[in-house]
Amino acid sequence: MEAARSQPDDGVGQTLSAGPLEVRLDQQTVLADGRGIVLTVREFHLLAVLASRPEQVVSREEIYDLVWGGPMPEQDRSVDVYISKLRHKLEASLPHWTFIQTHIGFGYCFSPKPLAG
Repeated sequence: MEAARSQPDDGVGQTLSAGPLEVRLDQQTVLADGRGIVLTVREFHLLAVLASRPEQVVSREEIYDLVWGGPMPEQDRSVDVYISKLRHKLEASLPHWTFIQTHIGFGYCFSPKPLAG
């Protein structure tokens, strides 16, 4: 299985693929086995940041800076809340997969894996 691969999308943008998940950056859409997943703009940007760096741990502060556009306020839990919402939507669409791993005290990693079972 390829963790995530980036491929040209008719010369305009990119599609990040991980198993049955496609993140179409140019169209700001996400597909699970070809079916659309409804995400908010912020959820989409969060997924795009993580999926564009497969198997790399990204700090909460860096995620906040890239998605919210500035430094993360002290004690802010926005990244954690949005990760939870995003996981819920991905798991509802692809229940036999896991995509986002937590690195406690630091950040998150996009590491797609089918669940055993």
